[in-house]
Amino acid sequence: MDQLTGFQRDLLYVIAGKDRPSGQEILDDINSYIEQPVTHGRLYPNLDTLVETDLVEKGELDRRTNYYALTPKGRRALQRRQEWVDQYVDV
Repeated sequence: MDQLTGFQRDLLYVIAGKDRPSGQEILDDINSYIEQPVTHGRLYPNLDTLVETDLVEKGELDRRTNYYALTPKGRRALQRRQEWVDQYVDV
């Protein structure tokens, strides 16, 4: 988790909060949070990195649409991260 960029960690949070979101759903959610619009060219390489590190699973919803979901490893990593953040931040 410490090797990920802040953007990649944000993607993990978005994926965790949805039920198998498509790339477009992730893009829409992340764009509602980030001031500078995220392009497909930025989103998909970062999603691929998360898949390659076994934090996210990528599957097919249909021929044109993929879904993304946290793997057990990704869920554990996100949980450890959140526990670490919680010890410093009380909002």
